[in-house]
Amino acid sequence: MKKNRRSTFSGSRKFLFALFALFLSLSATAQMVTVKGQVADTAGEPIIGASIKENGTTNGTITNFDGNFELQVNEGALLTISYIGYTTIEVKATANMVVTLKEDTELLDEVVVIGYGSVKRKDVTTSISSVSTKDLDIRPIVSAGQAIQGKAAGVSVIQPNGSPGAELSIRVRGTTSFNGSNDPLYVVDGVPVDNIGFLSANDIESMQILKDASSAAIYGARAANGVIIITTKGGAKNEAKISFNAQLTLSRVSEKIKPLNAQQYKDLQDEIGMISLPENLKDQTDWFDEAYSTGVMQSYQASVSNGNDKTQYFLSGGYLDEKGVLNTAFYKRYNFRANIDSELRKWLRVNANVSYSDYVNNGVQTGLGANRGGVVLSVINTPSYAPIWDPNNEGQYYNQFYGINNITNPLENMERDKYRRNRENRLIASGSATITFMPELTFKSSFTLDRRNALSTTFLDPISTAWGRENYGTASDNRNQNTVITFDNVLNFNKNFNKHGLDVMLGTSWTDSDYRNSWINGSHFRDSIIQTLNAANKISWDGTGTSISQWGINSYMGRVSYNFASKYLVTANMRMDGSSKLHPDHRWGTFPSFSAAWRMSSEAFMSNLEWLDDLKIRGGWGQTGNQSGIGDYSYLLLYNISRQEWWKEGQQNALPNISQANLRTKDLTWETTTQTNFGIDFTAFNNRLTITADYYYKKTTDMLMYVSLPAGQGASSITRNEGEMVNKGFEFAVNSKNIQGVFNWSTDFNISFNRNKLTKLELQKIYTAAKTSDFTNENVVRNEPGRPLGGFYGYISDGVNPETGELIYRDINKDGKISASDRTYIGDPNPDFIYGLTNTFSWKNLNLTVFIQGSYGNDIFNASRIETEGMYDGKNQSTRVLNRWKIPGQITNVPKAGFDLKNSTYFIEDGSYLRVKDISLSYNLQLPFLKKAGISRLQPYFTATNLLTWTKYKGMDPEVNQWGNSGAVQGIDWGTYPHSKSFVFGVNVEF
Repeated sequence: MKKNRRSTFSGSRKFLFALFALFLSLSATAQMVTVKGQVADTAGEPIIGASIKENGTTNGTITNFDGNFELQVNEGALLTISYIGYTTIEVKATANMVVTLKEDTELLDEVVVIGYGSVKRKDVTTSISSVSTKDLDIRPIVSAGQAIQGKAAGVSVIQPNGSPGAELSIRVRGTTSFNGSNDPLYVVDGVPVDNIGFLSANDIESMQILKDASSAAIYGARAANGVIIITTKGGAKNEAKISFNAQLTLSRVSEKIKPLNAQQYKDLQDEIGMISLPENLKDQTDWFDEAYSTGVMQSYQASVSNGNDKTQYFLSGGYLDEKGVLNTAFYKRYNFRANIDSELRKWLRVNANVSYSDYVNNGVQTGLGANRGGVVLSVINTPSYAPIWDPNNEGQYYNQFYGINNITNPLENMERDKYRRNRENRLIASGSATITFMPELTFKSSFTLDRRNALSTTFLDPISTAWGRENYGTASDNRNQNTVITFDNVLNFNKNFNKHGLDVMLGTSWTDSDYRNSWINGSHFRDSIIQTLNAANKISWDGTGTSISQWGINSYMGRVSYNFASKYLVTANMRMDGSSKLHPDHRWGTFPSFSAAWRMSSEAFMSNLEWLDDLKIRGGWGQTGNQSGIGDYSYLLLYNISRQEWWKEGQQNALPNISQANLRTKDLTWETTTQTNFGIDFTAFNNRLTITADYYYKKTTDMLMYVSLPAGQGASSITRNEGEMVNKGFEFAVNSKNIQGVFNWSTDFNISFNRNKLTKLELQKIYTAAKTSDFTNENVVRNEPGRPLGGFYGYISDGVNPETGELIYRDINKDGKISASDRTYIGDPNPDFIYGLTNTFSWKNLNLTVFIQGSYGNDIFNASRIETEGMYDGKNQSTRVLNRWKIPGQITNVPKAGFDLKNSTYFIEDGSYLRVKDISLSYNLQLPFLKKAGISRLQPYFTATNLLTWTKYKGMDPEVNQWGNSGAVQGIDWGTYPHSKSFVFGVNVEF
């Protein structure tokens, strides 16, 4: 019997080998056929660039200018034919084919990512804006936040200065907090992060902005300023792809403020009468040419992706190197990303996302915190008769300005930043496991580590600069590490019962933060070449220290969504958050939200409107919280410790001095924003026209603020819930496909109106800020109830007195004299509206995009003019002072030299602007040898950025705020690093 079994097995094996050999033989001799055809739309117009792919292989091609294609495939193959905006189809290959693609009218079924889940766009009940990512790889985007500017209604994106790597100020529906953070919460692949400077725009797949409380409330404590959800790219099944993007950007300063030449400077100083200058002054140095040059940015990004039915992956890496228009300014970034998604079992899917970035800049200081206004102002303020180097002291910058001690030449100012380094590396690693108990019920558990290491160093040699010589060289080293751990667990149930749809989510979230900081300062370097604190001969005993702080949040959340036939939709959210930053008796906050929508277009009485695709009315209400922007132990009574020199003679028993730092806040609780939203979504003409309109009302209560205390309280300040603020507005967005066919033209337009008002302050009624000149010595910003945030405060100037040459200041209180009581509100930095307009044109393989962005109705306090037109000391001035008053009876708008200088409307300017932000031209090359080389995309492109700006503003650029991302201070220009006009040359390649 055993022998028979062996014989049977042996025969079976021979049969299988024979069958396998036959299969190989048949495969080897399988016939290939040549398929020719044309792809067109329903109007018969050829579609250029449509993708034709043989199923189950990487074999494919795209249509040419006439919509024609030719491809060799296996006999009987199935072809997948697709094009953006049209429905993908599968057809059997034949020798001669005519394929018609229909427009994709199912865009309403596009999936939109929301908090801890996703939903079809047609079933959205809240206010969500999607930002197009299709042109990100042809724009010179350094920070991913730039992709949002002008692209989403209700979202203001300002780059307060043009320095390399500068952070953005992003506001979703206005400023909601006074001292707290006004930044939106960023959620990248489900991970909450505080900024997105680490993220390469080329890695972004989609961006959704949750604007109203009913959409953002699911993030509760961190969503008061809106939520920006970013999903990065992943691999696709059976689509092996290698992508490469290279950019070269050349930048120049758009506007130049011209200073006085040597003789004009002497004439001015003779009038002021403060210094005596020789008669033979001659121009020696053009400080603008010495300080400014052509900025250059190089950017290289590469990625590979692939996948099968079980596992998909995406790997990317990039390098960005930006040299600014100021010669010492720079920014460099290295970034790496790995996204892996795998179905281990039918019931278990795991995901891992790892992102690492390393970026460094030198943080060129201008205006606030800079030496005498920084480089931008010193370019104008330094007299042109001065040389760069001191002829009597080798290696020293010239500073012998005829007895004037408040001028520092621009190159010495840049030397102060030359060896400044602000470096940070950031690792974000997250992993998740999703268990499918049944098709309707899933459980997802995710864990994230966000670790940031930052190092800031400075060095001044003991020779070049005056400050360096005074201290025999100085250096500093400041290090900090921040580790944030997040652990989320979410249960989702999604079930359709005939016409009923139910989506239920329950979850918990736990976040823990650990921050550590150390700093050291040293001076007295013997050798200027050695740039390390080890070479310092004097370490500052009172300028050295360490700190540590921790905070945590624990959260419980839930959501229920119900819809009937996608016609009547209701969603309710609830989240509870507990924060360690707040007092134990008040640290838990509950943040509910509700929203509903009615799809009128699904009603029977509208069924005969064939041109109407969708009409939906939305409404929602909700609350969100904020606890950012305050210290980790703000509710506690804290103390300051001052070291004592116990080692000195007679001080052997000295102990550290301990003093009270603040008052304890026993009722410190959440800052809460309550928002109501009403909206309409309208889509018609086969998705060729989409209109969205929203009205909102936001009220922030219990604002977290730092309040100054009267003398005698034992401390100078307290952190408390202090006031209330309101934002209300209207936003409108339109997308239209104007022309479709061989030539395509589409338009995206959005406009946003927001009105802000500080409505209540309890303990301290008035807050002032922003002293922009030592000469005027007054704050120019004043905040009090009843006014918009950030109002400018000063004197009203009614022009120049023809007889005296003085500015005429208005006597507000009619007491016959000009005094501090005559100050009033003189300007508002908040715009009436902001807008963006994008027109995209394509003809065959040629694509043109024109993006226009602007702001209207905002004022700017041009504090730079105090230093360049103030004529109050020995600094050089701009050529505008050539029109200054000189003789009685002269009619001019520039006062005399040495006029009575005050913060006034003289320095208030209209900051409205209309800017051609980007013009991008690209071409998709389609050549036979590219196909043979396996290159599916070769797209050279050219982009001009900030090409044209129409504005009445006299400064270098109207998109400005020297106070950066501040909520309380906006719209001040004080020697701010200017924006540039840039020209980008690049190429996209895909294999």
